[in-house]
Amino acid sequence: MFIVANRVPVTSDWQETFEERFRQRAGQIDKQPGFIRMQVLKPQSENTPYVVLTTWQDKTAFEAWVGSDDFKLAHSNPMPKEAFDGEGKLEMHEVIVASE
Repeated sequence: MFIVANRVPVTSDWQETFEERFRQRAGQIDKQPGFIRMQVLKPQSENTPYVVLTTWQDKTAFEAWVGSDDFKLAHSNPMPKEAFDGEGKLEMHEVIVASE
């Protein structure tokens, strides 16, 4: 499995808008080949970013989504710069051990 963590520092005034964008597109990414799960984690303390976790069958499936029309549509109308409190960070990880 391959997991991508997108850390997004959203200002408090824009948190509801940020969350609503994910609610409106819920289920769209599910149609992508190799997609397993998405979780949007809301910070519980100040100065902590949202974390958007996506889980994929493998890195190839993630890269195919990044090149897809769905990805372009999902990112076609970005929020304004003032919605963010700094730069986001994208982390990619290969799962070596899992327990559920």
